[in-house]
Amino acid sequence: MAAADPSPEFIFRSKLPDLTIPNHLPLHTYCFERISEFKHNPCLINAATGDIYTYGEVHVTARRVAAGLHKLGIGKGDVIMLLLQNTPQFAFAFLGASFACAIATMANPFFTPAEIAKQAASSGAKLIITQAAFAEKVKNLPQENQGILKVIFIDSPPEGGCHFSSLTDEAKEEELTDVKFSPDDVVALPYSSGTTGLPKGVMLTHKGLVTSVAQQVDGENPHFHIRSNDVVLCVLPLFHIYSLSSIVMSSLRVGAAILLVQKFDINSLVALVPKYRVTIATVVPPIVLAMVKSPVVDCSDMSSIRIVLSGAAPLGKNLEDAFRAKFPHAILGQGYGMTESGSVLTMSLALAKERFAIKSGACGTLMRNAEMKIVNPETGVSLSRNQPGEIYVRSPQMMKGYLNDEEATKGIIDGDGWLHTGDIGLVDDDDEVFIVDRLKELIKYKGFQVAPAELEGLLISNVHIVDVAVIPMKDEVAGEAPVAFIVRSDGSNITEDEIKEYISKQELVLQCRQCSKVLKKNRLVWCFIKLPSFDFGGSTSLLWIT
Repeated sequence: MAAADPSPEFIFRSKLPDLTIPNHLPLHTYCFERISEFKHNPCLINAATGDIYTYGEVHVTARRVAAGLHKLGIGKGDVIMLLLQNTPQFAFAFLGASFACAIATMANPFFTPAEIAKQAASSGAKLIITQAAFAEKVKNLPQENQGILKVIFIDSPPEGGCHFSSLTDEAKEEELTDVKFSPDDVVALPYSSGTTGLPKGVMLTHKGLVTSVAQQVDGENPHFHIRSNDVVLCVLPLFHIYSLSSIVMSSLRVGAAILLVQKFDINSLVALVPKYRVTIATVVPPIVLAMVKSPVVDCSDMSSIRIVLSGAAPLGKNLEDAFRAKFPHAILGQGYGMTESGSVLTMSLALAKERFAIKSGACGTLMRNAEMKIVNPETGVSLSRNQPGEIYVRSPQMMKGYLNDEEATKGIIDGDGWLHTGDIGLVDDDDEVFIVDRLKELIKYKGFQVAPAELEGLLISNVHIVDVAVIPMKDEVAGEAPVAFIVRSDGSNITEDEIKEYISKQELVLQCRQCSKVLKKNRLVWCFIKLPSFDFGGSTSLLWIT
């Protein structure tokens, strides 16, 4: 008797043709490859000060930083930590590290001193570049960590501290010595928890990041159409690879201006957009929500914005539709990725030079020069279209691995080179990808899997709700039941019955049939909680749905 044929392998690719990517180049060489075309154009705009740096100035300063690093003894493979908000010095230092064949590890400056110390030790950082505002957090690091040579401040250093100018003023770019380079050398070391667990150093190479940027902005029909005359909003923190790749490096590649904003505030945003004629806003769902629901936007000039790219978390269909209704002149699209993938895996083709029709709720189509599978997490069998499963990807943009953690690396990248994202999604008939939820976060309701993200997307589409989070709660009958924490908009007194009525009218938009069953059976119970005021302003009321 003949053996049964193995299950067919369903592998998805981009709708756009693959590119010839020059990923043999160092990252800095690739980013500045066309600098002669826009040497005198604005490159970095510091929203906090109004200072503007041209492409020529950024290029020279980055090379001087590299020469300064060499003078301090920072060489190939050495790690510097960038503990900075969105400032020009972040870009100077990151690019300078690339020129020096060193590695930049990016840390959240609002981490606790213990968290900063842990990342510095784990990464093997020899130098920290930071701001005076965070001096107290790092003052003891050189004593506690003998590997740290120096702490450098971009503004007023504390007594005995070193200023950033010591890197640039005491070194000349012609003093930069050639260093033997390999495309597989690590250039960036962000930290990520991966699909689960504690933060780990993600080794991103020159080859991987060049590939990632090229997938976005290279070719005759770039997937992400940034033009040299664009002004790109950079309000997302640069210590996240999404911001660093899709904003800074992608803009550098094409010659666009980058508006660096240290902190998101809707009142500041509506002032900055018309002042600098921002044309591209790369954001996250809470910013989209603020743009849709904040009354200050209604009396502001946002007409210069032509593209809005939302990433980092799914954007619900209803919120997408509300944004398009309010900003009909702007093209809205979503992107999806993870730190381990070197940033973007999928992106909306509405953002391409030659635009494609898209569906609300989709997070785009697969990037070029990449492969994707949708895999049944229980059987390991790849699935065809319109069937949800875990997303696997394979591409030269992916990380080299986790720093000093071979076991964790093997846990996320299998022997065939597939990166297991831990996200549940599907590919539809038009090659558009829809994210359903995180594999670890699915709620098991009566044996069925319920997607919290879809319930969240439905609830947040209500104008009286500004934020929501859905988590599981143990239930004797169902096993688990969804619990939704809802933040009501200012002045709203929306009630349990009103939300139930709203939900009953929205069930048809749900892709997850189990979500619809949960709502139809009214498995949500409600109570109210008050939240304290936060430093971003205002107090909020929380409606707790259980």
